[in-house]
Amino acid sequence: MMGVVDLAFETFGDPDNTPLIILHGFFASSRNWRQIAEKLSAHHHVYVPDMRNHGASPHHSNMDYPSMTADLLHFIDRHDMPAASLLGHSMGGKLAMWFALNHPDRIDKLIVVDIAPISYEHSFDTLIAALTALPLSEIGNRKQAETQLAAAIPDLSYRQFLLQNLLLENGRYNWRVDLDIFRRSATNIVAFPDAGHLPPFCRAPLFIAGANSGYVKAEDIRALFPYAALSFVANAGHWLHVQQPAAFVAEVERFLGFI
Repeated sequence: MMGVVDLAFETFGDPDNTPLIILHGFFASSRNWRQIAEKLSAHHHVYVPDMRNHGASPHHSNMDYPSMTADLLHFIDRHDMPAASLLGHSMGGKLAMWFALNHPDRIDKLIVVDIAPISYEHSFDTLIAALTALPLSEIGNRKQAETQLAAAIPDLSYRQFLLQNLLLENGRYNWRVDLDIFRRSATNIVAFPDAGHLPPFCRAPLFIAGANSGYVKAEDIRALFPYAALSFVANAGHWLHVQQPAAFVAEVERFLGFI
């Protein structure tokens, strides 16, 4: 039996507006989307949940797209939404797609950010091993942790993003996330479930990708999302909502009908 998790969440905007749910990526949380959520809250009641094992949500030993879809359906039901628009980035984008394929009647509009419904080749093994090896009892401040991770994770902005999961409690640093669950679940996150038994999503979602990313190709989308529009944001990679927030918000609002 699949255990359903009650997701922690933040909300933005007028509750009388139509709901928009933002779904974050692997190692992220609702806090990473606050600025975007505030901008989009002008026309929507924006919900930003923490996925299971992320942020302030409960931990669960099982983490894959079917289990996260069950969490999301429970979340939508709990908030009495007949349907909602979904905006998902990376892992959150795969969750949004899997939810749309399985529960198309609960979707208003669908926006998928820099990810496709395919299994990717990359691995999180080295990254998770580096985080696990960090000697937390010897860390006196976040800068020391960042320095020790530099060799394994050269990208400074990505190191800083990951270290948002490092919490100082009672004078000692601890990981907010369970790295062992992340290690065991990483292959599920990189993959996409077999959708061969499901009909394609027969409405017109928007896929937004970073022009410098390479994660999204039109041919990887068409089988399951034949009516999708694909838009590229210039001068941006996988983190396009951070690198080009104004252009990103404009694309989203145009699709949602507010520009």
